[in-house]
Amino acid sequence: MRTAYTPGLKVSQRTTIRKTRRLPLKGQVLAAVGQQVEPDTVVARTEIPGIMQTVRAAEILGIEPGELLQALKVQVGDTVERDQTLAETRSFFGLFKSDCRSPVAGKVELISEHSGHVGIRLPAAPVEVSAYINGTVVEVIPDEGVVIETTGALIQGIFGVGGERTGTIQVLTAGPEDSLTEEMITSDLCGKIVVGGSSISGAALEKAAEIGVAGIIVGAVVDRDLIDFLGYDIGVAITGQEDINTTLIVTEGFGSIRMADRTFRLLKSLEGSAASLNGATQIRAGVIRPELIVPSTISAGDDDLEDPEQVLEIGAHIRAIRAPYFGMLGTVTALPAEPMVIPSGSTVRVLEADLSDGSRVIIPRANVEIIVG
Repeated sequence: MRTAYTPGLKVSQRTTIRKTRRLPLKGQVLAAVGQQVEPDTVVARTEIPGIMQTVRAAEILGIEPGELLQALKVQVGDTVERDQTLAETRSFFGLFKSDCRSPVAGKVELISEHSGHVGIRLPAAPVEVSAYINGTVVEVIPDEGVVIETTGALIQGIFGVGGERTGTIQVLTAGPEDSLTEEMITSDLCGKIVVGGSSISGAALEKAAEIGVAGIIVGAVVDRDLIDFLGYDIGVAITGQEDINTTLIVTEGFGSIRMADRTFRLLKSLEGSAASLNGATQIRAGVIRPELIVPSTISAGDDDLEDPEQVLEIGAHIRAIRAPYFGMLGTVTALPAEPMVIPSGSTVRVLEADLSDGSRVIIPRANVEIIVG
């Protein structure tokens, strides 16, 4: 029997997890190797320079650019407040005065006698990077950040929206086939990470955001409900930067799809545990998976730190991870040995599969992942 290996979503009860926490530009690293950190521990800090605000001072005063220096009340390096006078002129024996005021607070960084402009740099914006998970700093990246390691449960989803959040896990449905409805979302779930089964209704999504639910994990979501929740279609760009206060992770796809039994059982066993989750997703090159991490205080044995070997073979259960079958489940029925030309014109290795809707299709092997459990 022909076999091949393919990456899949990780659903591990206990594994070693490493997270790199890096600043967007060089700054100060605040943590040291060996330090124990919590999700809200600030491990690195920097400042992003403010934008330059250009003030057309000579034009405002009605003078030539070369005359600006004589009219200035400030110089390069001065800190100014909003509405502070930058320059002024007097005419007709001093009876009439014209002035130019700063539209913003900041620092004078440029004065040009050629253009008659004054450049004011707005205050820098502080940026802090937190640890995100409970763990130990195992590496320091000078001036940039740290690498944090922990041992615990890791559950990856197929798609998500919303950024990094933390909370306590609470399972709301009886089984992996049950939908998460509006009635299940109650005010005591504020700050929690809630788990449903096959799907979540649009009304439940809205209510969860209103009461401050930190995160939601379900099998699937209807794409129209997701668009309504976000207010726009997210397209194919990386997610995770949406302006929402509830992170959503789907483990199976779009529509209403029963959550994998193994995933639901693991989430149920973790109920009451503190967790970190992130909805950031990138499906194309440089794949980024949405994730839930639950650090453990129990040392794992060597036999359960590794995920089971994932083999693509006839009879294997798979999920399509790219269009036109994105999110659909199926079973491998054949693994042709020779590469085939696909509609895009590329020659790739493919597989034949029976999908859950009853259709039999040919899919590039790179476009699927194995479902374990």
